[in-house]
Amino acid sequence: MLNRIQGPFMLRHGLCAVALLAGAVLAAPANAGECPADKVKTSARTQGETRPKGVTDTVLASIDLSKEKVNLQDRQMRIRRLVVQPGGVVPWHSHEDRPALIYIVSGTIEEYASNCTVPIVHKAGEVSVEKLGVQHWWKNTGKAPAVLLSSDVFHEMRKEDEHMM
Repeated sequence: MLNRIQGPFMLRHGLCAVALLAGAVLAAPANAGECPADKVKTSARTQGETRPKGVTDTVLASIDLSKEKVNLQDRQMRIRRLVVQPGGVVPWHSHEDRPALIYIVSGTIEEYASNCTVPIVHKAGEVSVEKLGVQHWWKNTGKAPAVLLSSDVFHEMRKEDEHMM
């Protein structure tokens, strides 16, 4: 008797679990946080917005890497918190010699990359990997502020340039 009850019960729950998983997979955006493979193109963009707008950029901490065991001269490692207001812009910049990891804490933001013909949408919980070959600018096209944590390794610079994107 128990097997007759368990069989349909387990089958029904198993099918529900499969349906939920399939729904979650299908609902997830394709290529979230990346340029879709069919939209990758060398020199798709060669410039973009050049002035910051509606961005608060706060350096939370930094380390002079020349004084650490890695001894990387003229390099700093830092972490920053950026708050990009709706309509705000992080201007065009390069990561040719400045690798970075950007964690999207909240909100959504669009990236306009030199190697992608369409905007790349980044959502809360995602990480953007920025390395050699990346040139881009970002814009908050949403209705809420986008909060980002940026960790990068960069050349020492003048005090007035310390918030370089």
